[in-house]
Amino acid sequence: MTTTPAHRASPGLPKRITLERTWKATAQEVWALWTTKDGIEAWWGPEGFRVEVRAIDLRPGGELRYAMIATGPDQVAFMKREGMPLVQECRLTFSEVTPPRRLAYLHLADFIPGVEPYDVATVVEIVPGPAGVRMTLTFDAMHDELWTERAAMGWGMELDKLGRVLAGRAP
Repeated sequence: MTTTPAHRASPGLPKRITLERTWKATAQEVWALWTTKDGIEAWWGPEGFRVEVRAIDLRPGGELRYAMIATGPDQVAFMKREGMPLVQECRLTFSEVTPPRRLAYLHLADFIPGVEPYDVATVVEIVPGPAGVRMTLTFDAMHDELWTERAAMGWGMELDKLGRVLAGRAP
């Protein structure tokens, strides 16, 4: 895994975080796990959370709506301590859909107590190669260092779950 903060070209804009994974899989398999109800529900959400997809409209301008549900005791306790609901209705809007190579979207961060909602731009790139498929996830830093660290840790857990799903599929 690589976690690399990289600054955007324009001064004053937030840094970007990049995570990479390589799996023995096809681009189509990885794409399906990012873009279908069953695929997303199989891995999305950090440890101690599960996701229920409410709707998915996979096209530029289309939305993915889902519920992020705290299920683990530590995560439930964290959510309560932070004054956050155990079930959060989430929304992202696709800005680019190029099967099976690239997915870009804006994820509405409207779940942080005391912080005005804002969009987090995210890009997923899927590149086949000799060792399998390299997937690069790049996303905007959050509003502060603590939340950026939480986002990076959460995505790291989620990508580990994605890898386990890919490893467990039938050959």
